[in-house]
Amino acid sequence: MFPRLEPFTAYALVFLRLMAGLVFIDSGYNDLKSPDVRSTSLGLPKGLLVFLGVAELLGGIAVIVGFLTQLASIGLILVMLGALQKKIFVWKTGFWGKDGLGWNYELIIVSMLLVILCTNGGRFVF
Repeated sequence: MFPRLEPFTAYALVFLRLMAGLVFIDSGYNDLKSPDVRSTSLGLPKGLLVFLGVAELLGGIAVIVGFLTQLASIGLILVMLGALQKKIFVWKTGFWGKDGLGWNYELIIVSMLLVILCTNGGRFVF
């Protein structure tokens, strides 16, 4: 029914890496831009928030450029597991949450990172 799309898999994985990486670069940048405000709103110590911001920023860049892609994916999955733990067990938000702030978003990002991890990000990596 559809034409063979396998030749485009490498390009689809680059797009997936770009989208996942941009999410983490933006989040890490926001953490580092105003750590006092973010640490208060998230209920995390400032030092931990700065560490997470740097990890997100560097991990996002690594995923996009394809450098140590699997290692970066593992690190970012761990960050997301921490976010899931906070939303599910501490804040007790539902899957959809209020105003779309549930933990469905984190599961989508973890799913993206699992594909990147299992494929090593595709053909266009270092």
